[in-house]
Amino acid sequence: MQLSKLRRLRSITRCSSGLFFVLALSGVARAQINPQYQLFPAPLTEFDVKASAPNLSIADELTLAPSAPQSQTSQETPQAAPQSAPKSAPASGIDVSPYKNQSEMYYHEWSWESGVYAGGGTGIGSSQTTQFFLVGLHVGKVLTGNHFPGILHGNFEFGGEFMPMYEVFTINSTNVYGVSIKPVILRWNLVHWNRFTPFLQLAGGFLITNQELPPGNTSAFNFTPQGGFGFNVFTKPGQAVKTEFIFGHISNADLGIRNPGINSLFLFEIGYEWLHGWRHH
Repeated sequence: MQLSKLRRLRSITRCSSGLFFVLALSGVARAQINPQYQLFPAPLTEFDVKASAPNLSIADELTLAPSAPQSQTSQETPQAAPQSAPKSAPASGIDVSPYKNQSEMYYHEWSWESGVYAGGGTGIGSSQTTQFFLVGLHVGKVLTGNHFPGILHGNFEFGGEFMPMYEVFTINSTNVYGVSIKPVILRWNLVHWNRFTPFLQLAGGFLITNQELPPGNTSAFNFTPQGGFGFNVFTKPGQAVKTEFIFGHISNADLGIRNPGINSLFLFEIGYEWLHGWRHH
């Protein structure tokens, strides 16, 4: 009975991770194909240049014509005031006004983001024989305006994550499968830069596994407090690649007979983010 449950859990987690990767790849492919998400505008063709040229009045055409004899110039109408040239597009292809840079445009008050990611890591110190692999979904919303000067200039974002696949490789070569939820992510976005946005964060959640973790009269329910840092690099309008480094801890808070925990661990995650709400500003 226990073996059948384990096989069912493995199939569910593998199907879920495959679905999330397919969704992520489809979003990236759609962005690559859709011309409205191109970061740099295509060069103007000869037809576009003629089409964008301002309409010339009769007086303008006369001024562009070859010089007439002196006897006829007195009968010509006065020249019309030249029209102002159209304002050129920004060099980056993105109009960030009224913001200073792309970071402030994407991460402003009430904007939000969603994304998918995968990662892995290892225990540190006494837990160095334990390894991790996970796949998850992320969502976050900026709740404040910008504060502080210089490189600390930024805003506060509240988020959460759901990891339907959380696999732990323990010291006795037993694979422990679980599901993890981080309902609290406190993130500070640093919006001083233009092409990328670094962030600092603290987070808390819990992990539910199909076996006791670590093995040996402990608990299948553990808490996962952690802290870390990372950055989002903008690849297209409203899209970014996220890289994150996490230092954490796993403990059952004495819910089991023993609570050795995994005192420290290091995780590296990489994912893709979609930024929402910036077009309305």
